[in-house]
Amino acid sequence: MEPKKLQGIANEIRGRIISNSHKTKMPHLGSCLSCVDILVAIYFYSLKIDPANPRDPDRDRFILSKGHGAPALFQVLAMKGFYPESMLDSYGEDGGVFAEHPPTPDQLDGIEAATGSLGHGLPIGLGMALSARIQEQSYNVVALLSDGECNEGSIWEAAMMAAAKKVDNLMVIIDFNKWQATGRSEEILALTPLVDKWRAFGWDACEIEGHDMGQLIDVLTKEKNSEGKPIAVIAHTVKGKGVSFMEDDNNWHYRIPSEEELASARKELGLFK
Repeated sequence: MEPKKLQGIANEIRGRIISNSHKTKMPHLGSCLSCVDILVAIYFYSLKIDPANPRDPDRDRFILSKGHGAPALFQVLAMKGFYPESMLDSYGEDGGVFAEHPPTPDQLDGIEAATGSLGHGLPIGLGMALSARIQEQSYNVVALLSDGECNEGSIWEAAMMAAAKKVDNLMVIIDFNKWQATGRSEEILALTPLVDKWRAFGWDACEIEGHDMGQLIDVLTKEKNSEGKPIAVIAHTVKGKGVSFMEDDNNWHYRIPSEEELASARKELGLFK
């Protein structure tokens, strides 16, 4: 699929996320919008999955470690065909499966792990990647982290083990939008130079523009290195990407759009219905 078409899908999903937030009063818009392009590139270009056979043992695995980005993942999975889009009308309802974070895998097709407690997705993904080796399977594992998650010690414990065991079927993508819940990532804990930290931990690390579909495609289809290193991708993103009055404004970590803001956002995204 061409980058232009992928970008069109991303814009449509952004509109759906914002509409759903307005309807259900669910937060985390900024964090969802920063990772949409990454999710679209993963699911519509590189991930080897079949919505008709969601538990295929040979499928690639994706883990949304930044669980507060679940509204974005739910929309991507629906558009990919894992379940009818009409199911999302129940988002946020008591007793439903669509909440602020991913549910358990037995509750919803396409989900590999219930996440939300930050720092857990990479250790889970490492276990899955090691399982593939032990069982002589060829699937790959991708985990999407937030930059704030890199504050967690469990991330670096898993990073050390992945490098030590040469787990080259594991990729980490960091949605580096420069914000955490209460402030700038760099002000809360010194993350930079983040790419150098991952390299120092033994990973094949690189930096890309996280909203450039061409760069995302290139890195997602990158051949494994000859040294058995896992891959870390530092994707520079913008919180609230796609809507000018939401971009780089951390208030949208919790704010809910009004009807007027919803209409304005959809217009910016080229969605007029």
